[in-house]
Parts: sequence; structure tokens; C-alpha cells
Amino acid sequence: MIPICCVRQYHTTLGELTVLEKTPAPLIFPNPADPRLTESVTGIDQTGAKTETKVPVERPLTLYLNAQEIVTMMTINDYPEYLALGYLLNQNMLKYDDAVTDVEYHDDLQVVVVRTEHHTNFEAKLKKRTQTSGCAQGTAFGELLDAFGSVALPRATLRTSWLYQMTHEINTVPSLYLEAGAIHGCALCKEGSPVCYTEDVGRHNAVDKIAGWIYRHGVDPSDKILYTTGRLTSEMVIKTVRMGIPILVSRSGFTAWGVELARQVGLTLVGRARGKRFIALSGEERIVYDQNLQYIEEESARHKRKGEGSDD
Repeated sequence: MIPICCVRQYHTTLGELTVLEKTPAPLIFPNPADPRLTESVTGIDQTGAKTETKVPVERPLTLYLNAQEIVTMMTINDYPEYLALGYLLNQNMLKYDDAVTDVEYHDDLQVVVVRTEHHTNFEAKLKKRTQTSGCAQGTAFGELLDAFGSVALPRATLRTSWLYQMTHEINTVPSLYLEAGAIHGCALCKEGSPVCYTEDVGRHNAVDKIAGWIYRHGVDPSDKILYTTGRLTSEMVIKTVRMGIPILVSRSGFTAWGVELARQVGLTLVGRARGKRFIALSGEERIVYDQNLQYIEEESARHKRKGEGSDD
């Protein structure tokens, strides 16, 4: 198991991406054994009997871009560096060609500071905002759709054998969801295997960590698949496209605008991927049907998420 970020102030200097591409990116996965991420609480069940259960622990994390306070996020705070970089990139506040010089995380202050070589375009425009831990993103910025229509996603293939292997591995890997529930997960996959799996109280935090991991280590997104336990909304589609990932898969359902945006740019959009089933509503030409469904089992009830009957 890859260890979680140290519980202390740390200082990371980021080199140029051309250098980082030569360094293999560390595989990261949830660490349900980390005592900082869950706690036990006592209550009563439907019969009135005393019961004890584990719940995720959420903490505030305040993000600064240079000297400007950007947002306070509620997060489990296991990978603050990746979350900070990914949030700024996915909100179009940090450009992929911006030179990031430092990322500082102060555990005692619950603050992460991203420093760039030059001032960014957003520093004079922002006011303090708070991002909630709910399913919806607490902040939205008008420039999120900039240049979206001109994006050309890379050509890629999605073999159904990879899809079934991927969903099985993600469902069975040790996770905070299986330990305590009440959490979303996202995984970046190469063919049928996850290489980066993140969880958080909000699905947008989870995908932002993946964006930060990709940027931090110069990972090529063109042959990757992004998997999420959350709904395929417009913002999830936009973030996937901004990261340059050609395939987005979810165990949950779709929104109309998410489908429309995916079709505009040719993103392969696969939802309701549970057991043998899935539905593709965009980019179907990438799918290669190479798996015999007779050898695929239906999903165990243990891995079902909340409200799946309504695609939550």
C-alpha cells in the first residue's frame, strides 16, 4: 500500500514536465487503515439496539494560489498537493503551461499554497469562496468552458474486456467506501487496471486529485480511462476533457447536458456500468466488444452504492 502524505508540513519543488515524464509516477490507492481518515461513532439501529459504525472524517483545507486565497474545501485531506493542483487546473485557474515552482502544505494550519513563476490571470478576479462536501461543486467559474468546443481528444480504444476487468478490480480493492461508506471514488485506468485511485467526500475532489497526479508526474492521459462512482454530469465531462482523457466511465447515470457536451467533443461516455451491464451514449466507435458475457458475473450487493435505483 502506498503511504498517505505525511502529517506534517512538507515542501515539494516541482520540476519541468519534460523532466517529470522520465520519472515513473507512483501508484496511489486509498488507505482505509489510516486512522486519520475514519472514526468510530456510536448510535442505535432500527431496533433501538446500540451500534457502532465507522464514518469518514472531513477537514477544511484552504487553498492559496501565490498570495491569493482561492477556496476552502471540505476533504478527507489525504493528498493535499494533488488536490490543490488538480482543482486549479480543472477550474482553469492554472494553465498547463504555467510554471509551478512550489507546493507547500501546512498540516497545522490546514493550508496548501501553490506558487507559480509568474502571476496568473485569476489572482485579481477572485474572492473567497467555500466549497461544500455535497455532491454538487460549491464553486463554479465562468471560464470553465473556455476553448471546450475546439478540443480534439486523442484516438483510443475501449475493449469491453478492459471495462469488466476494471470495474471488478475497483470494486474489490481495499477502500474507504467499503470501510465506512459515504464517499466517492475515481480511478485512472490503463487498459483494465487502475493506476491511480482516489476517494473523497465529494466526487469533484476525487477527480481533482487525479488531475493533480497526472500533472505532477507528467502522465500521458491519451491512452487512459477515467472511472467515477458519481453521476456523469456536465462538470465531470468538462474536467475529463480538460485532462485530455478520451474515455469516461461511471457506475451511475447521466445528465442531458453531460451527454450533449460529450457528443460535442467525441468523448466516449459509458454509464450504469455494473456487473454485465453498461450503456454508452457518446463515442461508441471506440468500443471493441471482445468479452464473452457468459463469463461475467453480476455485481455483488456488497459493492452497491447509495441510491443506485435513481442513478445517484
